[in-house]
Amino acid sequence: MELRQLRYFVEVAEREHISEAAEHLHVAQSAISRQIANLEEELGTPLFERIGRNVKLTPIGKIFLEHSIAALKAIDFAVKQVDEFLDPAKGTIKVGFPTSLASYVLPTVISAFKKEYPNVAFQLRQGSYKFLIDAVKNRELNLALLGPIPPKDGQINATVLFSENIHALLPATHPLAKNEQINLVDLRNDDFVLFPEGYILNKVAVDACKSAGFLPNVTSEGEDMDALKGLVAAGIGVTLLPESSFYDSSPRLTVKVPIAMPAIRRTVGVIYPTNRELAPSEQVFLKFVNDFFSRLTQFQ
Repeated sequence: MELRQLRYFVEVAEREHISEAAEHLHVAQSAISRQIANLEEELGTPLFERIGRNVKLTPIGKIFLEHSIAALKAIDFAVKQVDEFLDPAKGTIKVGFPTSLASYVLPTVISAFKKEYPNVAFQLRQGSYKFLIDAVKNRELNLALLGPIPPKDGQINATVLFSENIHALLPATHPLAKNEQINLVDLRNDDFVLFPEGYILNKVAVDACKSAGFLPNVTSEGEDMDALKGLVAAGIGVTLLPESSFYDSSPRLTVKVPIAMPAIRRTVGVIYPTNRELAPSEQVFLKFVNDFFSRLTQFQ
């Protein structure tokens, strides 16, 4: 069994068309057909059903595809590690991040890192809380910034970088906008604008309101920080957002107000796998991130 055969097989399986796979790989269609036939002969079972000009995976083909993708990812990662051991300061780092860390935390960290390691490249992937955890587990990512840090898991390590308060964001015309601080229960009769259900910051906000003795009346939703801030600025409702989301500035026509009771905080950190080693450039970045936040006091 050859690595080339696995790559041809995966390409055909994902496109369900041999000629399209051949065009994408810049090889002759006959070469792909021959290599897949050799692979099927070695395995002793068909991997595809021919349906007109298209092909479909057989049941055993679907199983083989899953393992082939995992094997190719492992091999690509091994090649990457070899390259980076020769010069870890020139590697490529894939980092996942949620929308709540996109405006300030992520750019600040990467900008500082690039000053010390200008030749390291980044591939950034934004995703939901669950997606980022799953991506680290299934080898799509090796590093992800996340807040809050997930519960202990046998497949992932988690390091807390800092913790921060959750603040209320109110329209500037709100009756409590001039208060130095408020109790969350003071907003029990307000309309709320939150991330959609399933987003971790939705859960943080709803759980906080429940602990204050009420359920928030959610009238509008937004899938990113700017959308929520815009809804608050328009007077549609109030929201709860982490302190770091205000470091670049609070939006016009809104006021950020600390919450006295209950104290709402979240941890922010980095997660990485327990069952495989990080590439050298990723190890350098992980150490840098830990050192970077240990030196900062603004997040305390």
